[in-house]
This record gives sequence, structure tokens and C-alpha cells, in this order.
Amino acid sequence: MTRKRIGTSLDAAVVDVWKREVGALSTRNFAHRLAASEDLVLRLDILLKLEKHRGCVNTVSFNTDGDILVSGSDDRRIILWDWETGRAKLSFHSGHHNNVFQAKIMPYNEDRSIVTCAADGQVRHAQILERGEVETKLLGKHQGRVQKLSIEPGSPHIFYTCGEDGMVQHIDLRTGTAAELFTCEPIQSQSFMPIIHLNAIAIDPRNPNFFAVGGSDQFARLFDIRKCKMEGSTDFGQPVDFFCPPHLVDDEDVGITGLAFSEQSELLVSYSDEFIYLFLRDMGLGPDPPSTSQVFHGSDAGDMSPDNHSVASSPDIDYNRKASPEAYEGHRNCETVKGVSFIGPNSEYVVSGSDCGRIFIWKKKGGELIRVMEADKYVVNCIESHPHTTVLASSGIESDIKIWIPKAIDRATLPTNIQKVCDDFKSKAKLHFSDDLPYPHLSRNSYVVSVMESSIVSEEYIN
Repeated sequence: MTRKRIGTSLDAAVVDVWKREVGALSTRNFAHRLAASEDLVLRLDILLKLEKHRGCVNTVSFNTDGDILVSGSDDRRIILWDWETGRAKLSFHSGHHNNVFQAKIMPYNEDRSIVTCAADGQVRHAQILERGEVETKLLGKHQGRVQKLSIEPGSPHIFYTCGEDGMVQHIDLRTGTAAELFTCEPIQSQSFMPIIHLNAIAIDPRNPNFFAVGGSDQFARLFDIRKCKMEGSTDFGQPVDFFCPPHLVDDEDVGITGLAFSEQSELLVSYSDEFIYLFLRDMGLGPDPPSTSQVFHGSDAGDMSPDNHSVASSPDIDYNRKASPEAYEGHRNCETVKGVSFIGPNSEYVVSGSDCGRIFIWKKKGGELIRVMEADKYVVNCIESHPHTTVLASSGIESDIKIWIPKAIDRATLPTNIQKVCDDFKSKAKLHFSDDLPYPHLSRNSYVVSVMESSIVSEEYIN
């Protein structure tokens, strides 16, 4: 009996090159297969460091073409980078009075339109004029910090913001005004919470009518923008679906720091002091989420709506038959508001930063951890994937930005002691922050640095 030869990623790459040469594989498909190659992920290494900010870098984002990277920092400045050479093309003050939390380049505007949000509660628009002059103006305001904004896919004008005041705003640059959609409220059993402080917002790339938000409780909420505008409707401003792992449904101690949609409309949710979970469309709990006992013993469950999102349906459906979300484990997410994202043209990999200063990369299918990379002396908060090729930008508590490309000669292997390192780090430096830090002049990230560098930590802030 002949032994079946097991192919490697290198074998597949060689075959793809041959197919490309003989015309059996299109240029587009060849590029997509190459970008999704595990071999490239395992060869990621630092190309260069972008150094110009004077504070923690809280946001990095590529433009649509992928040739420009925009960053924002605690120094309140916005910088546009030619990331391949490491040159800062333009640096300007954002107009914000506190730390910049997110900055994005609006598409189809010749990279001259940039939207930002910050700890001062402001949402601003920066317009790059001729000769490099920049004009900034206030678009909207939240009561409290504005952690994230999300651009409507393909739109040069529309984006959404969410803040710690629980409010979601819809902003259209053509009118220059912000419209309040709703304020996110807790479920009935958690009515002791007046609002949900929002940390993350993401729009479904395949159906921009749907967007998800997450914050200070255990549920990722899915909304339909069409229902948010129907003020006469009984379900105005109400989620069309809730997502939560079954074991966290009654857990009031966790929260959500990051959200991302895949190209297949899967929802990726990063929890504080917990794991990252991937939800398929039919894993929702419906518009009225049940308790843990109902989840495990059967109750009202979800069915697929015409828009392919689950909504409350027949009481005969048992939650035991619903598939559990994929879990991604190993990192630590306790100290800061971390994002989460995908890598690959078809979202083949999941990537997150960690409190231990490393980047973690998992295979989306199966949840296998395949890569851990040293990326910051303290904490990695942001990781942005290039829109067209295998390139990453990362940032955290340090004031630089690291650009990663697959240039290493040898394929990386996982550190043998990675779990022990993370466990030791967690037991040593787990902090529980309130809105009032012990040193008001420090930002939350700066306080993390001061704690990490000090051998004495106030018992009030240690678990």
C-alpha cells in the first residue's frame, strides 16, 4: 500500500506559482492565496519603527490603497506616514483637548479627509488643504470619552461613533452634523446599570445596514440602521440580536473592548479578562436574550431572518443544538481597551494585542494559536492589517509604531513558556481602574506605564 504524501504550505505555494505561470490561476486569486499563506504569517518580522509621537499611540489605520498609515496619540497629534520608508508625510494637531483614541482616512477623498474621536468627547473632521495646510472642525460631541468610530463601507461621507455615554451617533460629512441614533440601555435584568458605556462599534461589510456595538456588559448588540430611523416604531433603537457565549450570559463582571466583522459577516468579540469569540450569523440570542438556565435548557431561540440575521422565533428550538462560538485563548486583556481584528483577504486569521506586550495570531478556523510576537515593552492595544497584502501595523503604550512584513528567513515557532509568562504577568499586574485615577494628570495608558515601572503599587488598585 502506498503512503499518501501530506502536502505542506510550501508545496501548495509552489503549485500556485506553477498555475500562475501557465495561466491556470488568475493574478487576483494568486495574490489572495499568497496573502492568506500561513508561511507568510510565520515569517512576520519588524520592518521598521515609526517614531515621531510623544505619547502612547492609540490608533493606527491604513488608507484604502494601503500606501498611507494614519496614527493618533496621547500627544493629540495626527500623523500621516509613508510606512514603507518610515517618513512622516504630514503631522498636525488634531484640535482635540485630550488623548486621540481613533483616526481614520475617509475613502475616495484623495486621502485629504480624516475623522477623529478622543477622550475629550469630541468627534472632529480634519480637511487637508493645498500646500499641506489642515483645517479641523467639530462635528459632534459625547458626554465622556469616545473610544471608537466606524466608517460605512465604501462611503466617503458617512460614519458612526460610540461613546462612554452609551450614545451612538450617525455623522454625514455632507451636512457636517451629527445625528443621535440612540443611547444603549442594559437588558431588563440588569436595570441597575443606567446605560451601557460603549467601547467598540463595527459595521457589517456585506450589509452596511447592520452594525454591532459592545461595552460595559457581556452582550454584543446588533442593530439595523433602518429601524434606528423609524421613530414611530415600537422597536426604535432596539437591537435586532444579541451575541454572548453561553457561560457569560449571566456574568456581570465582564465587558467588551473590541469588535470586528469578517468578510463573511462573522462577528468577532474581544472580552475584558476573558477570551475572544467568533459568532456566526445564526448564533444570536435574539432580541430578548435569555438567562443562562434558559440557554442551557432550551427557550426561545433564533432563526434566520430574510436579512440572514437571527431573530426570536419558535420556542421549540433548543439552545443545546446551537453551535458554540469559536474561542481564541492565550492573550491577556485586563488593563486597557484593546481592539481585535482579522488578517488575510478572506479573514483567515484572528489577531489581538495583549497586556504582556505581545501580538497573538490564531487560525480563525479551529482557534489554533500559531504566532506570538514581542511588540511593546508594556501593552499592545492596536493592530491594523494592510488592506491588500500581508503587512501589519501595531502600537501600544510605547510612543512608536511597528511595521511588520514577512521578511524573516526562518519560520517562527511558539515560545514554550508563553502561557506561564502570561499567567505570571496577570497575577503580578492585574489592575481594576475606575474613572478617577489616583493621579489625574496621567492618562489611563500612562498610569499603566507608571505601575509597570514601579516596584510599589497602591493596594487600592491591585486585585
